[in-house]
Amino acid sequence: MLYCAEYQSPVGEMYMLGDGRSLTELDFVEVEGKRLTVGPEVKFDAALPVFDSVRRWLDGYFQGSCPDFMPPLFLSGTPFQRVVWDILSRIPYGTTVSYGDIAAEVANRLGKKRMSAQAVGGAVGHNPIAIIVPCHRVVGSDGSLTGYAGGLWRKKYLLELEGKR
Repeated sequence: MLYCAEYQSPVGEMYMLGDGRSLTELDFVEVEGKRLTVGPEVKFDAALPVFDSVRRWLDGYFQGSCPDFMPPLFLSGTPFQRVVWDILSRIPYGTTVSYGDIAAEVANRLGKKRMSAQAVGGAVGHNPIAIIVPCHRVVGSDGSLTGYAGGLWRKKYLLELEGKR
């Protein structure tokens, strides 16, 4: 069974999905005109400790501080995606990296000479846990704001919240 709860953020309503022990998805309810739709196997408004932990993390984050704990997460994806998401999770608060930087790190971890920044972009775009796994901290090679499923205005807000101009 999956469980779902909502979170009201300063940049829009978000949903949390979890398996009862870990957060499996965190995203905005409305992204580019789409609304979350789930089947009957999902229990809504679940009062679970994992969701309480995620709320505390997000509350601290949106108050402008870097939370000093990580809620329990479970990211399901391909081995390549999981490597990219692990790298994302290590981007420090208030900093940005480029898709090329991540591609170089992925290549290094996988023992390859190089890795496609476009492939990395695909994995970043499929990150199931917004904000906590900070895909908003990934920018173009020239520092430009590119590719954020939640909308570039949200990416800009999140980076400015972290003190990045």
